[in-house]
Amino acid sequence: MRALRKFCAAFAALALFAVSARAGVLHGTVKNGTTGKAAAGVEVILIQLQGGMQPVANTKTDAQGQFSFDNASLGAQPMLVRAVYKGVNFHQPVPPGRSDVEVSIFEPTKDPKTISVASRIVFFQPEGANLTVAEEYSIQNTSQPPQAYFRADGNFEFVIPENAKLQQVAASGPTGMPVVQAPIDKTKGKYAIAYAMRPGQSTVRYSYAVPYPGDTTTVKVATIYPSARLLVVASPTIQVNGDGLQSGGQEQGMSVYGRENVPANNVMAVNVSGTAPPLPAGGSDSGGGGQGAQDGQGAAPAANIQSVPGRLDVLKWPLIAGFVGIFALGAMLLARKPVVAVAGGLPVASGNATPASTPTALSQVDAAVGTSLDALKDQMFRLELRRQAGTISEEEYTRERARAEKVLRDLVRG
Repeated sequence: MRALRKFCAAFAALALFAVSARAGVLHGTVKNGTTGKAAAGVEVILIQLQGGMQPVANTKTDAQGQFSFDNASLGAQPMLVRAVYKGVNFHQPVPPGRSDVEVSIFEPTKDPKTISVASRIVFFQPEGANLTVAEEYSIQNTSQPPQAYFRADGNFEFVIPENAKLQQVAASGPTGMPVVQAPIDKTKGKYAIAYAMRPGQSTVRYSYAVPYPGDTTTVKVATIYPSARLLVVASPTIQVNGDGLQSGGQEQGMSVYGRENVPANNVMAVNVSGTAPPLPAGGSDSGGGGQGAQDGQGAAPAANIQSVPGRLDVLKWPLIAGFVGIFALGAMLLARKPVVAVAGGLPVASGNATPASTPTALSQVDAAVGTSLDALKDQMFRLELRRQAGTISEEEYTRERARAEKVLRDLVRG
């Protein structure tokens, strides 16, 4: 009997060691999305996200574009793989439990016609004596053959008002994980970022503060690129009006205004007045009826957003929640990133700086993941990134994690 117990203990230890060993090994392939071929001789770096994008190992792909890493953190925590090709960084997250990964790289191009701005969203949030303005660009790259638009001296430019103070800039690729960017000062309120915009949809977000004396100001919203659609979003306690802006009612407790076909090199004066809504007592959920994180006003009735031309077809309202962690917009949850269909991967981005995870509330994940366990796993991975980035409180993390796990159990039962 004692011999049997020793054998069982030894077997259990061996099994645990085997599992740990497997969990610490990652096999991957780098594929050139422009040529469709495996990419040989590409530098690949394994990055630990905890503590702020710390490289822990590096290698190069073999003749078949394959590589492998052996690191104890693999499988135990979210990691990131970076492939460096022709001076451009391409990233692919590695969630816990994954032992294989494919990283797509693309031939770089400097042709600005590679991209177009599909939409732009401007958020207004009073913060005491200042007004915080957060902007988000949805950028499309439909190049054929597929290429990544990149310039080391800055390939995406934006302008902030002359009296504004830039706070932070972040960008994300077609699969969504924001990466904080180092802005390149072009003087006179113009900035640029050097960010590889891969085929598909990329997003650029930035925020700045302008003086808000007497709870009123005029913000000069300048455009460099023509935009198919401009949306302005603010709390119902904020009054907004500007040239060509049309009221679109309310959506998710926020007032929405829209303008179509905004030309390039245009300056639109937007008048803003009013105070921020009161915070909910005790910081409790104000989503009401499982509608997710909302602002202090709680969930609004179903709004007729159709009066904004084109509705929010691409943006939807998984947009409200994202700028909270990245742009510190107080208690207002203002930009939930949409859950995009990801082919075999997580939300990722290309960039050279520290990731800032976009807060993504999971209360509507039932609809978002419906029939996809992989999509739910991706959402949970992004939640872990938020926690590590410090953009979510432990209380909120526990609540959102519990919601996700409930949905996962329901999906498994189904």
